[in-house]
Amino acid sequence: MSIPKLDLDLNFRPQSYFWPMNERSHVVSAIKGAERRAYVERMIAEGREAELPPDLLQSNLRPEELRATIAVHPSFMGGEYLPDRQEKEIEIARITIASVTQDVTCIYASRVGDDFTYRTVDEYEGETLTEARACSSRLPLTVNELTDFFLQAWDLLMVLDMNFGSDGRRADEVRAFFWGSSEFYPGFKALIAHRVEEWLKPQLAALAEEERDDE
Repeated sequence: MSIPKLDLDLNFRPQSYFWPMNERSHVVSAIKGAERRAYVERMIAEGREAELPPDLLQSNLRPEELRATIAVHPSFMGGEYLPDRQEKEIEIARITIASVTQDVTCIYASRVGDDFTYRTVDEYEGETLTEARACSSRLPLTVNELTDFFLQAWDLLMVLDMNFGSDGRRADEVRAFFWGSSEFYPGFKALIAHRVEEWLKPQLAALAEEERDDE
């Protein structure tokens, strides 16, 4: 099975993570919760941002708000337990998985002197991360560099293997189990999906061979 050609400039890099930056990016990237963020994005896309309650736009929910949110469904926990960003630190990319609690893993960036520094964070105090969870660069990372760093710090492919094994029959479930997003890298979502398709390729080939043998 051939993987569709990726129509993406792998060398794309934003001019900066801090300026210039539109109001939408500021608002959206500050929201931890996956469900809250998705709702705010839909409202902004529909031109209804004036209807958004201020509480939805804050980075952290107050304890009583968090308890009420989680009571709706465990998936509303997703992203709400990410660590706080440090001063002048901003989220530049995240991957969310369709687990019961909709776990989120992110990369935060900051500027230290002439360099950009990056740290990967999860909702489990770093328990799901590797030792390669931090790095720095003189220029903002390219989308290819960002993706390499993310997948080295948090092994999405291992997560998929733990949940689905090597059964190519579940390829559609694999594809629906994760999604990447970034306010700074329009191609990040597509590149993450492409990396997973490359991982799926031998599984799908083995399945096709098995089906041919059964004919």
